[in-house]
Amino acid sequence: MTVKSLELRDFRNYNMLDIHFDKGTNILYGDNAQGKTNVLEAIYLSGTTKSHKGSKDKEMINFSKDESHIRAFVDKCGKEFQIDIHLKKSRTKGIAVNRIPIRKASELFGILNIVFFSPEDLNIIKNGPKERRRFLDLELCQLNKIYLSDLTKYNKILSQRNKLLKDIYFKPELRDTLPIWDMQLLEYGKKVIGERRKFVNEINEIVTEIHGKISGGKEEMYLEYEPNASEEGFESELQNSMARDLKLGQTSVGPHKDDMSFRIKDMDIRKFGSQGQQRTSALSLKLAEIELVRKIIKDSPVLLLDDVLSELDSSRQNYLLNNINRTQTIITCTGLDEFVKNRFEIDKIFHVAEGQISEKSSE
Repeated sequence: MTVKSLELRDFRNYNMLDIHFDKGTNILYGDNAQGKTNVLEAIYLSGTTKSHKGSKDKEMINFSKDESHIRAFVDKCGKEFQIDIHLKKSRTKGIAVNRIPIRKASELFGILNIVFFSPEDLNIIKNGPKERRRFLDLELCQLNKIYLSDLTKYNKILSQRNKLLKDIYFKPELRDTLPIWDMQLLEYGKKVIGERRKFVNEINEIVTEIHGKISGGKEEMYLEYEPNASEEGFESELQNSMARDLKLGQTSVGPHKDDMSFRIKDMDIRKFGSQGQQRTSALSLKLAEIELVRKIIKDSPVLLLDDVLSELDSSRQNYLLNNINRTQTIITCTGLDEFVKNRFEIDKIFHVAEGQISEKSSE
């Protein structure tokens, strides 16, 4: 799987861009705030319909314009796909695959599988549970359209239930309608919990081996899914929390409160791991993510590395760069020193300056 080319019109700081990538390793280098990450954001958007930063559509459109266009050409198993994204400041984005408009994001998922790795990901372990739930959801939604549908429905029902809990304070008679929402919340919530558990178990088999290699066999790390409520116990816990939910005006039990722990033996790395252990574990997780995606889709995802090398020491840099073969990789960085010093093979080099990109010789 590769992104062959990308065209941008009035996206972020790019008035017009047409860039062609190699199927191997591509480097985008230049000073900060020149537009390197914006290219990765456009690619990520082409595969997921969303910004990896969580930006709104209007925030990605050039300041002086009302709309923006992204076009990506993707090669998947020898078949070419054209993905068009039309961002508008005042309306919902338009999406087309091979010039045919689609109505649901789920119709796009699976065409372009992406693993995104940024400095923020190195903090996934020490940050709050929201970041770890986001990791689970972003990857699962790319791999499993049924999960995407179940999660979307769960979040919608959760929002409506929370609104009802607030309304009941002013209109107590509305409480009779609560069981209807509870039934639906349980139906989709149990499915979300089950798929998350399955995903953590699958990636666990891979991450333990990778972490052992990075740590030189000194550490054995594993992940532990921490559901706020189990599939079997969700219903009773939801009922037991009724009084609290009515008082708070929000749902206090369910997969929207899930977490995931990283452990070396019995030590919780979130709380007691050193910064080095936390970063090594985050790197192991991302490399395991690549391998799991490869295993499930029978193809390699596109790997986007956003200035992450500057945050890793030389040994972790080398391990990462030496283990991304067979994967199209697009890397942003401020300089080429690390690549030259380590004699790492580069297929294409692009210099980025003030929203302009020029291709440089890789020799």
